[in-house]
Amino acid sequence: MLFETLKSIGELHKEPMDTVQRRLDSLSKPLGSLGRLEDIVRKLAGITGEIYPCVDKKAIVIMCSDNGVVEEGVSSCPKDVTSKVTRNFFRGITGINAFAKHTGSDIVVVDIGVDDDIDCEGLVKRKIRKGTWNIAKGPAMTRDEAIKAIEVGISVVGELAKKGVNLLGTGEMGIGNTTTSSAVSTVLTNSKAEDMVGRGAGLSDEALRKKISIVKKAIEVNSPDLNDPVDVLSKVGGFDIAGLAGCFIGASAYRIPILIDGFISATAALVAVRMEPKVQNFIFPSHGSAEPGSKKVLEALGFEPMLNLKMRVGEGTGAALAFHIFDCAVSVYRNMGTFEDAYIDKYMPQV
Repeated sequence: MLFETLKSIGELHKEPMDTVQRRLDSLSKPLGSLGRLEDIVRKLAGITGEIYPCVDKKAIVIMCSDNGVVEEGVSSCPKDVTSKVTRNFFRGITGINAFAKHTGSDIVVVDIGVDDDIDCEGLVKRKIRKGTWNIAKGPAMTRDEAIKAIEVGISVVGELAKKGVNLLGTGEMGIGNTTTSSAVSTVLTNSKAEDMVGRGAGLSDEALRKKISIVKKAIEVNSPDLNDPVDVLSKVGGFDIAGLAGCFIGASAYRIPILIDGFISATAALVAVRMEPKVQNFIFPSHGSAEPGSKKVLEALGFEPMLNLKMRVGEGTGAALAFHIFDCAVSVYRNMGTFEDAYIDKYMPQV
């Protein structure tokens, strides 16, 4: 499935983008004055092929998984928080529940590797196994497991495409996943661990130094191949990162615009883009995570964040917040009058 899906990813539709640009230029405003809102609408047209793109059916996919590296003491939270928060998504009391309600979005919770048996109604059960192995001692997973996890993301997006979802956000839940994301992104951006590792759920200075040493050790022990993103993912990544990478690949194949949330999902996006560069055309950033590695990963992807609120909640909250921007971009494009409608001469900048 993975390699066939990668081969199916096309380019952006140029003609609808040109048509959208002509309409944007005809609206009763200074040329280009809506800034990145114009970029959003034009790219939406390129993705969907629609001159009047629609983003009225939104969903946030949350990949949930445990990480064996937690046994190294890299998180201030106990491991069972992964399972507890996964259950709390269905109680409607988490941050993403509040954000999704406010934006009229669905949340799709996927158990791709939680170290627990969860049986909540609506849970998408795609468990590879109960958590990855400890990356400080060896690979997180086998290569086959990494591919299988990526394919989970592709299939989840495929199911949402059949339901008419036309805007996707990405989220995750997994104690220890800022460590795995730091390891993956350190390798893929050819950076120093010190520049990529952050405090995650709120580490002390001493614990942060230990986390950096664990990321360095994981890379040394596993020797991931910079030129093989699946190798990097399988050796120092996590099932949640792999599943999200599959979401980005699947969204590109099904031509659904998809938003990065924070550091973890940005790392997953980078994995997907390194597997197939055309995937980048279908992705949008949301906010600039407070995790230090986030900026470097977004730069590697060629993106600037839309928002900078120093958030690091995860769960897809930044992507959900950015949904408002997409609603506004589409609304102004559809509803703003043209110069002709406004009975005024077309705006001409002064020289």
